[in-house]
Amino acid sequence: MSELDYQTVQDYLVSLVPPREAELLEMEAYAEKNDFPIIGPACGYYCYQLARMVNAKSVFELGSGYGYSTAWFAKALVETGGGVVHHTVWDEELSNRARRHLVKMGFADLVQFHMAEAVETLRQTDGPFDIIFNDIDKHAYPESLPVIKEKLRSGGLLIIDNMLWHGRIFDKKDVSPATMGVHEFTKQITSDSDWIVSLTPMRDGMIVAYKR
Repeated sequence: MSELDYQTVQDYLVSLVPPREAELLEMEAYAEKNDFPIIGPACGYYCYQLARMVNAKSVFELGSGYGYSTAWFAKALVETGGGVVHHTVWDEELSNRARRHLVKMGFADLVQFHMAEAVETLRQTDGPFDIIFNDIDKHAYPESLPVIKEKLRSGGLLIIDNMLWHGRIFDKKDVSPATMGVHEFTKQITSDSDWIVSLTPMRDGMIVAYKR
């Protein structure tokens, strides 16, 4: 068997995702047109699945963009009987765009919007949480882990994006703050016995870690 092409695999994974709501499709189209980084349908559906599996009621997102991942988590919470997803982003325009999308999808009552620095907001928000999703600037990943560990319940899930970092983690000459942040975070969490960790090579690499 010849080596599989990366894009062929990713396209196949996306093809397995069930039909999506029109608003999600619109959000995906906006991301493609404007080259905006979202987790995409395969990872979004994976987040939805994980939230359903742990019967999540409380989700905290560190870095939420314009609400694409938020919508997937909110979709799961509707089906688990309700709860709250914390949407955090610095940018006012992104926060407003997220609100518009989530209102159209009927999720507004499930989402608490924070326009502030994500890790500090997590620190100040009462937990514990069933799921914490991390997609902040990569250089800040290592410093976020102690706060995440404190705020996530035992038996909860940490989902963290961009852990393959567009292949840069394999370039030994790349010592940029972002790449080193991904390396350091990966080392920290995989060497801590309080976590059970797997990295799924879906899209840009997604770690799912179970807190013992």
